[in-house]
Amino acid sequence: MDLDEVAGRLYALPPSEFTAARAAEARAAKDAGDVRLSRDIAKLRKPTVSAWAVNRIAREHPAELTELLEVGERLRAAWQEQDAEALAELTQRRGAVTGTVSRLARQAGDLSPAAAAEVDQTLDAAIVDAEAAEQVRRGDLVKPLSYSGFAPAPATRERPPARRRKTPEDAAAAAREREEAEARGARERQEAQAAYEEWRQALEQAQKEHDERAEKVSRLEGKLAKARGRLDDSRHRLEVARREERHARQRLEH
Repeated sequence: MDLDEVAGRLYALPPSEFTAARAAEARAAKDAGDVRLSRDIAKLRKPTVSAWAVNRIAREHPAELTELLEVGERLRAAWQEQDAEALAELTQRRGAVTGTVSRLARQAGDLSPAAAAEVDQTLDAAIVDAEAAEQVRRGDLVKPLSYSGFAPAPATRERPPARRRKTPEDAAAAAREREEAEARGARERQEAQAAYEEWRQALEQAQKEHDERAEKVSRLEGKLAKARGRLDDSRHRLEVARREERHARQRLEH
């Protein structure tokens, strides 16, 4: 068992099952003597609902996702070559394949409008950004992806030689990013609260079950102690009877 194998299993699970499954996998690794793997597993981050939906597409619909990523790769190449004809064709195909994969992601679970929008945002990033495409292909996202550029980006992007002046559009984009970050933070807090409530209830149930069984064992131990006392009395009377019977028989024989 290695980290990639464990991560593959965990990121295929719904977010509601992730925390408990991660703890179980970490315990299993520790019990097997691999403390380092156990620590690495414990560090794996819980995915958002939208990230999980995209991860599921990577596992359950690889052909459709591969088609989307191939369109993205060709689109980036056409943009670099400024091939207008190819750009027009690929832009049209982009809309079709993105729609298909997006529908499959929505069918993977009951997504909220916000989560569905993050799925579309992640798919768009995978089309125009090679690094994002590779992350989506691996199927181990923990949060949605985004790309703020105005054109497809190659695998390696160079820094601009000079910093351009901030425009109103930049300010609006920055504001949207802050709002998205705040929304993600709120969702993560909600998920953390839900996980806490789930484990708090599990703790209460386990404590109640433990107390009930401990009380039952205590009662049984009390009964067992009394039974052992009666058994000791019976054993003592048996030994006395045997001894006296032996003495009486000896007197009779003489």
